[in-house]
Amino acid sequence: MDETVEWLRDRPYFDDQLQTHEIVAGRAAAFGDEIPLESRLASALADRGIDRLYAHQHRAVEAVRAGRNVVLSTPTASGKSLAYTVPAFERAMGATAHDPAAAERADDGSTLGTALYVAPQVALVNDQEETLSGLADALGFGSGVQVAQYTGRQSRSEKAAIRERQPTVLLVTPDMLHYGILPHAHRLWDWFFERLSTVVVDEVHAYRGVFGSHVSLVLRRLGRVAERFGAAPEYVCCSATIRNPVEHAATVTAQPAESFVSVETDTSATGPRHWLFWNPPEHEGNEGTGRRRSSHTESKRLFVDLVERGYQTVVFCRSRQTAERYATDSADELRKRGAHEAARGVGAYQAALTDERRAEIEAGLKSGETRGVWSTNALELGVDIGGLDCVILDGYPGTRMSAFQQAGRAGRGTDPALVVLVGGEDQLDQYFMRHPDAFFEGDPERAVTNPENDQLAPGHVRSAASENWLSTDDERWFGESFPDLVSHLESTGDLQRRSTADGTRWTTDGAPQQDVHLRTIDDRSIRLLDTRRDEVVAELPFEDALRDAHRGAVYHHQGRKYEVRDLNLDQRVAELEPTWADYYTRTLHDKTITVERDLTGKRLATRDDVPVRFAEVTMRKQITGFERKDARTGQTIGEEELDVPETSLRTRGLYFTVPADVESAMRESAHDDGERDSVAASGDFDGGIHAAEHGMIAMFPTTVLCDRRDVGGLSTPMHPHTGVPTIFIYDGYPGGVGLARSGYEDVEALMETTREMIRECPCESGCPACVQSPHCGNANDPLDERLAVQLLDGLLD
Repeated sequence: MDETVEWLRDRPYFDDQLQTHEIVAGRAAAFGDEIPLESRLASALADRGIDRLYAHQHRAVEAVRAGRNVVLSTPTASGKSLAYTVPAFERAMGATAHDPAAAERADDGSTLGTALYVAPQVALVNDQEETLSGLADALGFGSGVQVAQYTGRQSRSEKAAIRERQPTVLLVTPDMLHYGILPHAHRLWDWFFERLSTVVVDEVHAYRGVFGSHVSLVLRRLGRVAERFGAAPEYVCCSATIRNPVEHAATVTAQPAESFVSVETDTSATGPRHWLFWNPPEHEGNEGTGRRRSSHTESKRLFVDLVERGYQTVVFCRSRQTAERYATDSADELRKRGAHEAARGVGAYQAALTDERRAEIEAGLKSGETRGVWSTNALELGVDIGGLDCVILDGYPGTRMSAFQQAGRAGRGTDPALVVLVGGEDQLDQYFMRHPDAFFEGDPERAVTNPENDQLAPGHVRSAASENWLSTDDERWFGESFPDLVSHLESTGDLQRRSTADGTRWTTDGAPQQDVHLRTIDDRSIRLLDTRRDEVVAELPFEDALRDAHRGAVYHHQGRKYEVRDLNLDQRVAELEPTWADYYTRTLHDKTITVERDLTGKRLATRDDVPVRFAEVTMRKQITGFERKDARTGQTIGEEELDVPETSLRTRGLYFTVPADVESAMRESAHDDGERDSVAASGDFDGGIHAAEHGMIAMFPTTVLCDRRDVGGLSTPMHPHTGVPTIFIYDGYPGGVGLARSGYEDVEALMETTREMIRECPCESGCPACVQSPHCGNANDPLDERLAVQLLDGLLD
């Protein structure tokens, strides 16, 4: 790889972009002590080249056998699946000699226990079914192990046949568990829950935000049903590297934290990994402005060169539109170079593709037929695509966890691998370009989720009541707010009280599960219609469509570029026409925040006269128009107004006020600048608090596992709730999922990191690398970088 790095330095477009070349050394495998396995299972694994378990696999298997819950928080391709496969298969085979906990549970000396595997994506379910089915077949006839997936992609007759077959290892998504299994547990699945011995929660770090909070509530319902059948399964949670694996796994599964054994050291063999931090140069003539050559353009050049050189390469980017557009551009460039075979092996991978197309790309990557892919984070999770030669990160993915997960896709055994992080213009990218040690040596982010979200819990409590009547004892599943929630649902007629000899019970009518959607805030969607071909090319959630499919928006899909001619919200359709436009679009909006209720408060540790509060808030957003921006330079070339509905979000946020002495000093500092008059000084103060707000949002993901788009903010020179200048940072999800709460608890550290980032930026007036935001609804006006530092100095010193 050293030779390849030097070759990249000699490319015509090289302009000192290479900021850092870090080599993470490979390592030899470390194996655990010999572990007794059932003979047929040992033979089947040996046929697959597995005659010893890595030390971390050994530790996990022994912990599950001993009746403990386990969370494995290790990198991609570290063999986590074997840690649950061994105990799950042993229990399905009744191999109690190797599993004392399972033997203890069995009344008759045999267990034949069932295992439930839960994964966030159907692609993972498909992948694991193929692997586990192959292993089960290798055990031979009569082993008792049968593997089946149960998903929404199957017909009613196929599902009935699966239930009739009574598989011992069942693979599902949380959606199918919610809609198709728990509601019918007592009628169709009693045979499964009576013997449930192992629950696998794969990619548990993915269960955050609204989806994670929903899944946490689904797993509480699973726990209730299992308990009703007398089952007490062990939980095996697999996670990427995060700061709080035990805490997060316990929150998601509703199991006591002390019941988990944490396995965090990867002992598998790896080759050396070459990391390049590649920072695009500033635009000629714009030095000191923070405006850099597009990370997409840089990534495309690297991708095309590496694919042409024979390296199988994946670029991870942030949006479907980027993946589609640059996959097409890359293939075109390869054809221009005469590399037609390589061009045919280039594609885009993203969640909106059909199942068949995604499976085709996954198989192509695994076989080597597909030479290069532009992908969203849809390929980040653990679908088996084999080992790649190179991974390019088109911009910092938003968290170190995602960066290392995506980078982990590169590496074939102990061969060297190449990872290139191409810096974008924004704050986190440029912060890590200046501080690579913070990237490689910093602590992992914390994962947070909120199963007590008051906007999500009611639907799940009603669902639980339909699955098995509720009692006062269910507070241990649904939290201390459960009694008040039950009272409220009873008063609205959503729950019915019953008095029995065993005490008060609550039930409900109908199928409330159908009203609870796990993956979306709003179940409305907009169809995107190609009017020339009279074909629906995609479907977007309602709020995404307001942002990406408004009238005049430029939309990319599968190598085609469209302009949206009309958005009809009544018919839920956007009409698209092909276009050759050389610009892209970005919406503008206005926001207001209302404080509904202060939940808690404290004083800033560095200034006891500055209150910081955590509150329930309502954010209202009105899209007012959109900008057209030149695709090459990013410069605004036009604006148009829009008339679309206002949206609102009831959530939780932190806020703090600007003390009078700091405000006065900021206004005086602005006024004293010889190039500004007293009228401009008022705008400069607004720009200072606006810039500080942007900076804090940008640096939020340095400690909490989230994307900067998962939190929002507002700064105002006078808020009606406080009567003084106020800065808000809020959860971007209904009811809040714990992000703003984490920021509130460590607000001083967030301010300090923000100050360091802004202060170090070499620009003179605020740029994308410090205080400008691509998501700002006011087109980043006003902003004042210098006064933002003065504000943070005043709060921290």
